Amino acid sequence: MNATITLPDPNTMYQAIVDRDAEMEGLFVMAVKTTGIFCRPGCKAKTPKRENVEFFATADQALAAGYRPCKRCRPMELSGSVPAWLTQLVDALEADSSRRWTNADLEAMGLSPIRVRRWFQQHYRMTFHAYLRTRRIGLAVDMLQTGKDVTSTALDSGYESLSGFRDSLRKWTGQSPTSIKDGEPILVQRILTPLGPMLAAGSDAGLCLLEFADRKMLPKQFERVSKLFAQPILPGTHPVLSEAADQIEQYFQGTRTEFTLPLRLDGTSFQQQVWKLLEGIPFGQTSSYGELAERLGKPTASRAVGRTNGDNRLAIVVPCHRVVRSDGHLCGYAGGLWRKKWLLEHERKLNHNQ
Repeated sequence: MNATITLPDPNTMYQAIVDRDAEMEGLFVMAVKTTGIFCRPGCKAKTPKRENVEFFATADQALAAGYRPCKRCRPMELSGSVPAWLTQLVDALEADSSRRWTNADLEAMGLSPIRVRRWFQQHYRMTFHAYLRTRRIGLAVDMLQTGKDVTSTALDSGYESLSGFRDSLRKWTGQSPTSIKDGEPILVQRILTPLGPMLAAGSDAGLCLLEFADRKMLPKQFERVSKLFAQPILPGTHPVLSEAADQIEQYFQGTRTEFTLPLRLDGTSFQQQVWKLLEGIPFGQTSSYGELAERLGKPTASRAVGRTNGDNRLAIVVPCHRVVRSDGHLCGYAGGLWRKKWLLEHERKLNHNQ
């Protein structure tokens, strides 16, 4: 089955510029003839007149046409990249994960605490100081699981008292230092893509979540994952997350059409059957809810298949974006219908070129 894919028309794209609609990110860039500069759809620069604008599918095409990238919205960088004004702080965080930061420390670096707070809320769904606390907890969990004693762990991860450390650990993980040693937290990190940042979560058992960071239901999804696997979710790095980042990058570069990642597809028997069918939809092709229900031997279960499709926790890797309506038109997608269009067009073009 071939999906009906319609890219935005010029009027729609111009309206996105007027509205500063960042949801069009990845679908096109806008170039301004009078300035010789091209921008992202969500750029906050002054809106140019319609007659002075032309559109390109990619930043490379705009460059080839002689336009320069905007210094404000930085269209050559992946959406969600750390901006230049924040790099000094991020480097300092990486150098010392246990340091306690105050607003005065930020101001001493020439940073506005409000601006920093907003950036972390937008990209990590938490404030800067909440991010620091979870980072310290993640550091402490790693120390405990490698055999370090509780007192040394508390001091080395930036806590001033043992009781404060125990309280904080229980608040963020629901566990005591002793039980943490025997458990395995789920670690989460950001992955930058041409369609915006994604959040990946996993552990030794495999990748259990991969979602676009701006999905409205993401906090609920994290709660469900933590409850389902009975483990806290903390910022951190893990080989399965690094491999996921590499394979996602290869997918967007057009050099990978299948994923070889260990996955945690825990769910009901019916959910697991549907998710396995989703994995089986070939790259560059689509299927409908009705077709999936037929393959399950349950032709009247198309609505249940649709609900399970929406419950998929592993965007792109378990390709729920390849499910369309029976008439071939696109239907809902948790990451946004515009992303679904982009992904299907990306795969269709690669299939056509092979």
